[in-house]
Amino acid sequence: MDSLTQIVLGAAVGEAVAGKKLGNKALLWGAIAGTIPDLDVLANPLLDMVEQLSFHRSITHSFLFALLVSPLLGGVLWRFNQKEDATFRDWSLLFFLGFTTHAILDSFTTWGTQLLWPFTNYGVAFYNIFVIDPLYTLPFLICVVAVAFYDRRSRERKIWNRVGLIISSLYLAFSFAAQAYAKTAFEQGMKQQDIAYRSHIVKATPLNTLLWSITAETEEGFYTGFYSILDPDKNIPFNFEPHQAHLLEPYRGDQKLERLLDITKGYYVVEKADRGYYINDLRFGQFDGWREGKGHYVFVYHMWTSDEGTLQFEEINNRPKIDSAYLQSYLNRILGGK
Repeated sequence: MDSLTQIVLGAAVGEAVAGKKLGNKALLWGAIAGTIPDLDVLANPLLDMVEQLSFHRSITHSFLFALLVSPLLGGVLWRFNQKEDATFRDWSLLFFLGFTTHAILDSFTTWGTQLLWPFTNYGVAFYNIFVIDPLYTLPFLICVVAVAFYDRRSRERKIWNRVGLIISSLYLAFSFAAQAYAKTAFEQGMKQQDIAYRSHIVKATPLNTLLWSITAETEEGFYTGFYSILDPDKNIPFNFEPHQAHLLEPYRGDQKLERLLDITKGYYVVEKADRGYYINDLRFGQFDGWREGKGHYVFVYHMWTSDEGTLQFEEINNRPKIDSAYLQSYLNRILGGK
């Protein structure tokens, strides 16, 4: 999730653990705990593109990191705050829950979180919420801000924090239910159109949990489609993209290429470029796929062979023009307009 959301979640967790003992310090240190895992991006200048993609949401987002680092940081804060009522256990639990809730929330999004690193680098992803969703964050933020204005021992403070945690949790529960409903609609649509698929991903589209997209893998390629749970019918048009994985056959076995393909979980299509090839990560789909059926992919990786004979990789930054007309059209689609 985005940084603001993780700060809010961390602050709420900190309050739940030690708010009565630390007051607003619990909010502050909970917010810091909720931010620390994303500091892995500070290593980016030292890494190439594939290494950056692989390192993000790995070590600092793992349960092992939470187990090892939480008591270390908890011990430091406990020693420097001896005048407070919070114990070593309180401080350690504040960091542990700040780290683990951050990682688990990230696993609900599309990218994938390496929860079990170093035992596996598989990115756990449930695809039920977009990385930025104001309906999740804003009510939660309002409740957490309200907490800060009450005395640490007040009943109202605890109530506001609980309300924020309950509302955000209920929204996540709704997202899973909406995802399941959309999944059923997609599967029925593909069955009606005689589309035989091997696997699929059903994921939330940006900023909401009403409009969903699917990427379904077949032997020849991938079908994509969009469905809003507010659509008046379940007539879903699907677009096909050929896999063209054979274009990469001469390069298979290269460590970085194999790792990149692992990150996509096999959901990619290949296109020829003027030099080398484009590898389109289908997990994130296309910016304008919901509107035009064929738009720019969110994550595109350019691969080519250098003069020295080694494979080189570069991320292509495709971003659409976001204006009022685009937003109005997108909102209309979310609300069931086709």
